[in-house]
Amino acid sequence: MTTATDLLPPAHRRRPRVGLVAGGLAAYWPQFPALLPQLQQSARYVSDRLTALDADVVDAGFVSDANDATTAAETLRVGDCDLIVMFLTTYLTSSMVLPIAQRTKTPVLVINLQPTESMDHATFGTGEWLAYCGQCAVPEVANVFRRAGLEFRSVTGYLHDEGAWARITQWVTAAAVRATLRSARSGLMGHLYPGMLDVSTDLTLVSTQFGTHVEVLEFDDLRVRVDDVADSQVVERVALARRLFTLDETVDADDLAWAATVSVALDRLVDDFELDSLAYYHRGLGGEMHERIGAGMILGASIQTARGVPMAGEYELRTSLAMLASQAMGAGGSFTEIQAINFTDNVVEMGHDGPAHLAVSARKPLLRGLGVFHGKRGFGVSVEFDVTPGPVTTFAIGQDLDGRYSFIASEGEVVPGPLLAIGNTTSRVDFGMPPGEWVDVWSTTGTGHHWALSIGHRAADIRAAASLLGIDYREV
Repeated sequence: MTTATDLLPPAHRRRPRVGLVAGGLAAYWPQFPALLPQLQQSARYVSDRLTALDADVVDAGFVSDANDATTAAETLRVGDCDLIVMFLTTYLTSSMVLPIAQRTKTPVLVINLQPTESMDHATFGTGEWLAYCGQCAVPEVANVFRRAGLEFRSVTGYLHDEGAWARITQWVTAAAVRATLRSARSGLMGHLYPGMLDVSTDLTLVSTQFGTHVEVLEFDDLRVRVDDVADSQVVERVALARRLFTLDETVDADDLAWAATVSVALDRLVDDFELDSLAYYHRGLGGEMHERIGAGMILGASIQTARGVPMAGEYELRTSLAMLASQAMGAGGSFTEIQAINFTDNVVEMGHDGPAHLAVSARKPLLRGLGVFHGKRGFGVSVEFDVTPGPVTTFAIGQDLDGRYSFIASEGEVVPGPLLAIGNTTSRVDFGMPPGEWVDVWSTTGTGHHWALSIGHRAADIRAAASLLGIDYREV
C-alpha cells in the first residue's frame, strides 16, 4: 500500500550536534606505552558509532590533562553542541571533565566502555587493567558535578555492549529533540479558543526555556496565499488527497476543492515563514473568508503533519511543540484529547477532530464530510482513522505555577474495538490500570487537555529529552 511517507517529501531540519571528547591520565602514557594507542582506537570506534546515529559529531580529540581539557572545551563551545559525550577510557581526574561542562554550558553524558565484557585475569598486568578502569572515575565526576550544580548522566558498559549503546542512542535521540526545539520556528496563527485557559501560553517562556522562536501570524497571512492558488494546483492537490485518503461518500466536491485550495496555500505559508510547526484557531462569523479558511485547514494541516511539520488546532502551541519533539524522536505524534472511557473494556478512548498524523493510522485514512465541527464554526472535510494497535505514549508539555514547563508521559497499548465514525482520529488505549484512575492521575500532572499521541513506548526518550532541556519529567 502506498503511504503518506511515499507520497510526501519529508521536512528537513538540522541533525543533532554531538560533541565527543575522550580522555585518560597523562601519567600513564610513559609507564605503559601500549595503553594510549589502544584507548585512542576505542575513541575512534565510539566516534564512528555516534556518527552512525544520524548525528553530526564534533570530535575534540583525546585529552590527557587539565590544559588539554580547556582546549577541548573551547572547541566544543564553538561547535554549539546539543550534547557532549565524555568518554572515560581509563581513570582521569575530575579536573579534566569539569571545565568542559562549565565552559560549554551544554549537557554532558559520561560514558565508560571498557574494551570487553571482562578482563583476562591470568594474563593481564597493570597496563592491560588500566584500559578497564574508566568506571573508577565515574563516582568522582558525579560528586564534582553535584557540587557544581550540574546534572550528571552516565552510561557504563563495554565497547561492543549493545545494551549500553541502546542507552547512548536514547541520549542522542534526546539531543535531536533539544536540537529541534532550540532551532525551531513555530507558527502561532489566529487567537485562543475562547475560555481554554489551560491552552494559553506565554511566548517568552517558550523561547527562554526551549530556545524556540515563535512566529506570530495572522489568518490574513494565509488568506493572501489562498487568493493566489491556481486552479491547476487545486486539481493536483485533490488528486493527491485521493491517493492519501479514502473518500467517504459524505465528502462534497466543492468542500474538497476548498480544502485543497487552503492546503496549497498552507504549503506556501510554511515555506515562506520557514515554519517547523503551527498552532492555529479562528472562530469567524457569518461564513466570512477567515471562518472558511479555518474550517478548511484540516486536510492541509494533516498533510503537513505527515511530512514532519506538525500542526495543532485550537491554538495549542505547547501541543504542537510536543508533536514536533515526538517527530524528532521518530515517533509520529498526533493531536489528541480524551473522548470517553469504556469502563467495560477498561480503555480510555482518545483522539481529536482536526489535524492528524497520517503515519499513526492503522489503515488508509478516511476523509469524511462534516456539516459541523463540534464547538467550532464552519463545515467541510475532516480526517478519520483508528490508530495502529500496539504500544503508544501520551506526551504532553505541562506548565506549573512558577511558569516552568515539564514533559509528561504515559505508556499504554492501543487495543482493537468499537470506535466512533465522526471524522475524528480515534484510539482505545489500555494503560494497565483502571481507566478512571488513569484520567484522575494524568490530570494532576500539569498537562493541559491536549497532547501528542506517539507511536511506541517512548517514556525513556522523553525523560532523557527533559533532562537535556533542564525541565521536569513526570510519568503516569
